[in-house]
Amino acid sequence: MSRTVPLAVLASRVRASEKHILEALGRRRIAHQHVDSRRWWHELGDLGPRPTVLNREIGLARATYAAHALESAGATVVNSARATELCGDKWRTSAALAGAGLPTPRTALALTPEAALTALETLGYPAVVKPLQGSWGRLVAALPDRRTAETVLEYVAALPSPQARIVYLQEWIAKPGRDIRVVVVGGEAVAATYRRSEDWRTNVARGAVSELCALTPDIAKLAVSAAQAVEAEIAGVDLIEDGTGATLVLEVNHGVEFSGLQQALGDTVSVADRIVDHLLTKEHPCSA
Repeated sequence: MSRTVPLAVLASRVRASEKHILEALGRRRIAHQHVDSRRWWHELGDLGPRPTVLNREIGLARATYAAHALESAGATVVNSARATELCGDKWRTSAALAGAGLPTPRTALALTPEAALTALETLGYPAVVKPLQGSWGRLVAALPDRRTAETVLEYVAALPSPQARIVYLQEWIAKPGRDIRVVVVGGEAVAATYRRSEDWRTNVARGAVSELCALTPDIAKLAVSAAQAVEAEIAGVDLIEDGTGATLVLEVNHGVEFSGLQQALGDTVSVADRIVDHLLTKEHPCSA
């Protein structure tokens, strides 16, 4: 990481969202560098000039350790190591949201697959089992009944990682074929979309379609409060509507992908520019 450029984007994969951010920086002639985290290393100690680093590393372990290393060397990292750790663990996210008094689905943590079966008797069926870490709906399974739960949890019990055998459970929410993704930047809700899908997992990575959602004061307030609960300056907050019309907070993403939202927004709002604006409040990078 160059000592002469005070703003860096850390990313191993330059997806559409990262391209938007890098293009916005270039268009605005803001001095910056893209740092490939697969090649970055840091010797313990001070970095010298205090850079601002936008952490867009897709791998949770690399993102977390990079944030800790950079912060220990005096850099300002967005999102911080603490926010990355909170958002990167579904149980810690749920605990932070509940601690802030925000509405969430009923959630349980079982330290063994056997205990998870007992928990499900109280939580009730149908339910959902999720890995503590992960995104894009991977390894998320619906549990309509005990027989299915026994089969899924048998596989969980055989996983090699001790952490993978800790079971995160949530009640099934009969959502109306969609959820709501809100992008929050610097304590302000930027925009929201409905993510619609025929599959019960409404992830864009699984083919869900993004459509603009009216950013009502209630949605904006809930999303901002959720981001603040996990200390995320830039976040994708996933909301879900239940059968009563109530809106619950499902997850908070620290490395939010916003290309689907940007496509739905068109030219009305630039999410990348809002992110750049926020970075400029952290430091004052010089113009090229």
